[in-house]
Amino acid sequence: MNTETLKIKKNKHNLNGFTIDDIGDDHLLTGLETPMKKDAFKLSDSDKKERITFLFEEIMDVLGLDLTDDSLKGTPQRVAKMYVDEIFAGLNPANKPKIALFDNKYKYNQMLVEKNITFYSNCEHHFVPIIGKAHVAYISSGKVIGLSKLNRIVQYYAKRPQVQERLTNQIANELKTILNTNDVAVIIDAKHLCVSSRGIKDDTSSTVTTFYGGEFNSADKIRELQHYINTSG
Repeated sequence: MNTETLKIKKNKHNLNGFTIDDIGDDHLLTGLETPMKKDAFKLSDSDKKERITFLFEEIMDVLGLDLTDDSLKGTPQRVAKMYVDEIFAGLNPANKPKIALFDNKYKYNQMLVEKNITFYSNCEHHFVPIIGKAHVAYISSGKVIGLSKLNRIVQYYAKRPQVQERLTNQIANELKTILNTNDVAVIIDAKHLCVSSRGIKDDTSSTVTTFYGGEFNSADKIRELQHYINTSG
């Protein structure tokens, strides 16, 4: 039995006392931070793409696909580039958006809501897409942020293997830190393809997660926020 097989067998019985089969399609959330190895960036992006290309060729070969076919021969490289440069680019702190703040010269002291931010993420349990909308809001503590940067923060944290609860809190905590305020709200409504395209195959359900901080913890503010989100523009 080789080292990789032993590692797989060990991991199969090391999930909070449950096996993978015990857990089934249930999702575990192990913490706020995305689980990363300490040496996650030892390899360059080019090295990672080369390694992923090789490994994905192995996967395709095991599945019985003909890698000499013109339609398939470039697939391992395309997947590697997609993983590193696109759908998992949020794993690399070097890709974190640079945020500039501006004085709130308009003296706008009500909530600002950026709604219907479309994002694509991937479930970290099955590596299939999570497709959803994020609504973010904040009340200025004296500084404001460019509207496009709200979208970029959502995209940065979405572009990694995710759990929706973690994604919600990561976006909220980032906004709290940048804006130096607890008055932040995040609502995410998403469809998980691990639910709709496999497993239970329920194509009608979606998952909603929320974060309400500071003034947004009041019932009045939540109602006001919901009103803005549900009002068509």
